[in-house]
Amino acid sequence: MIEDQASSLRKMNQSRLIKVIAVTGGKGGVGKTNITLNTAIAMAKQGKRVMVLDADLGLANVDVMLGLRVEKNLSHVLSGECTLDDVLVTGPHGIKIAPATSGTQSMTELTPTEHAGLIRAFSELRTQIDVLIVDTAAGISDMVLSFSRASQDIMVVVCDEPTSLTDAYALIKLLNREHGVFRFKIVANMVRDVREGHELFTKLSKVTGRFLDVALELVATVPFDENIRRAVRKQTAIVDAYPSSPAAVAISRLASKALSWPVPAQPGGHLEFFIEQLVSNKQVVGSQR
Repeated sequence: MIEDQASSLRKMNQSRLIKVIAVTGGKGGVGKTNITLNTAIAMAKQGKRVMVLDADLGLANVDVMLGLRVEKNLSHVLSGECTLDDVLVTGPHGIKIAPATSGTQSMTELTPTEHAGLIRAFSELRTQIDVLIVDTAAGISDMVLSFSRASQDIMVVVCDEPTSLTDAYALIKLLNREHGVFRFKIVANMVRDVREGHELFTKLSKVTGRFLDVALELVATVPFDENIRRAVRKQTAIVDAYPSSPAAVAISRLASKALSWPVPAQPGGHLEFFIEQLVSNKQVVGSQR
């Protein structure tokens, strides 16, 4: 059944290469969702069709950060009440957001059958996109690992806190040793300056270099910026509200850099592979329990 679905997805999307980026971090409170939304909006301002998937399925907040009204979410898609296109919400500069639910435990424990419903939902997606950015949940749950390993690029957001580095290392270690992922892009967030960002990256690199076979790349240093807090209070993006602020400039550069990352021609870079991997990974996990 899953093979048939994957085959139909490949036929549908074979001419449509989609860049898929997972934004994760292990620890909560590192600014992951803020990086996700502002990067998406910065990409859209450059003419790209961008979709944000709120993959924190039980504690969604992407729509809240932008003050968007959501009537239906992914739980309604899984129940068969509507299609994925029906739940998409349009945000600033035309970005599309696939909202999850908030305060719903069942969405964090989807069965393989429910994941099969998710793959069917994406196979029927009519909305055309160039980039899919996945805002994962905090922690190192099976869901976070699945969303991360199924993406082309994994951006790990860290800040200068011991717990942030510890949790980021734990996430990288699991993805590397258990799932064979060895390339990670690091975003040093809320740093005082570029130098502190590089020092933070060096700390993480020394630990991973000693114990893991991974390649880390520092792709952005985003400075601490009071304008981020002001933008959040306004329920808007800093790249819109304060485009000349230090954090907005850094994130806009990150967006431009991310758009230059190559999209693999093989199935590993397609939207259908992303969703297929999510389902197959969870089926394996489910069979081991």
